Amino acid sequence: MSKYIFNLPDIGEGIAEAEIVKWHIKIGDVVAEDDQLADVMTDKATVEMEAPVSGKITAIAGEEGDIIAIGSMLVEIEVEGDVDLEELEELEASDEVVDQPEADVATSAQVVETKEKTSPEPVKVKAKKESEESPVTDLAANEEKPSDAGRGKVLATPAVRKRAADLGVDLNQVKAQGEHIRHSDLDAYLNYGSGQGYRPSGSSQKREDETIKVIGMRRKIAQNMAESKRNIPHFSYVDEIDMTEIEDMRSDLNANRGNRPKLTILPLIIAAICKSLPDFPMLNAIYDDEAGIVTRHGAVHLGMATQTDQGLMVPVLRNAQDMNIWQLATEIGRLAAAARDGTAKAAELSGSTLTLTSLGPLGGIATTPVINRPEVAIIGPNKIVERPVIIDGEIHARKLMNLSISCDHRVVDGYDAASYVQALKHFLETPVLLFAD
Repeated sequence: MSKYIFNLPDIGEGIAEAEIVKWHIKIGDVVAEDDQLADVMTDKATVEMEAPVSGKITAIAGEEGDIIAIGSMLVEIEVEGDVDLEELEELEASDEVVDQPEADVATSAQVVETKEKTSPEPVKVKAKKESEESPVTDLAANEEKPSDAGRGKVLATPAVRKRAADLGVDLNQVKAQGEHIRHSDLDAYLNYGSGQGYRPSGSSQKREDETIKVIGMRRKIAQNMAESKRNIPHFSYVDEIDMTEIEDMRSDLNANRGNRPKLTILPLIIAAICKSLPDFPMLNAIYDDEAGIVTRHGAVHLGMATQTDQGLMVPVLRNAQDMNIWQLATEIGRLAAAARDGTAKAAELSGSTLTLTSLGPLGGIATTPVINRPEVAIIGPNKIVERPVIIDGEIHARKLMNLSISCDHRVVDGYDAASYVQALKHFLETPVLLFAD
């Protein structure tokens, strides 16, 4: 028997430490060569570590969420037989990662986490896909069937069965008003027929307390959000915009789009942002607060906050001012898909000068978004809703949207932010101007 110490290898240029985000083994496990040991996360990627030898795990570096230095012990493996450990260690120490593409970079207040590929050499470092498909469970097929004793087979939809199972209710005890037990029947049982008197529906099951360690991407998001709020004196401004004309125009454009992509409202909002920015250069800027330098950008590199399974990512729409609405729609779709499946390149995830964040169909009345540091402003369109509006003494139905903007008060004054939103509002409410030179 001999002990082999597998040290955390150099997994990226300039990386001094990494976070253990997931263990695939524990002390006492027997592993084979190439078995997964752990996932470790750097500022640039999450990387999968594999066993260089077969044997029994006798020690591990720490718990999930711990930070360990490059070159320190990751795991200790008890090896059987005659293995030239010194030769193996020298071989692994001499291996270099080759043909490695540029690593995707974690950026801004909305953290980006991406994949990194390495050579399948003996160090056994390779890219781990950030989001893996989870098996789909057929709830109706796997749920426990209630007893039929006393009343024949209980008829209910899968949704009602699942709700009853979650609430711990025996459907045999629920009286149906028709042939099938419906949600209303279950509500009536919960409120009146259970022998416990009136109680609100769903109150029979209590969630257990749970403690979740904040690690990996969630920790990166937490750190960057805290830095943004700690360092930037935010202020927000919200105005109401009549989107009736631009929504009608979008409908006409989609009806005659041919083979071009279907337009959402975002490409038109982005076009309006780009049209209105030249007169307000202080908003399309980044602020290096340590050096005390503000860089006002001519080109609009628009960050688009995108929700993924791994958290909020910010792919960048480069030179958005040079694209027409169809090009914007195509690029928005491509970048969002790349962010969600982990294929976005580093250049597509960094270098934004202004960020747009939208809750999409969830909408909301108003938002106060957190600035994507080191930018100085972030724009948040909210839900479009139809409301009655008085025009010339008459009531009309109009499609209205609140638009929010958060700014860095060290660089942007409140008057300037309000003036910019008024200019943006003018383009959105008079959409023909988007196509005028």
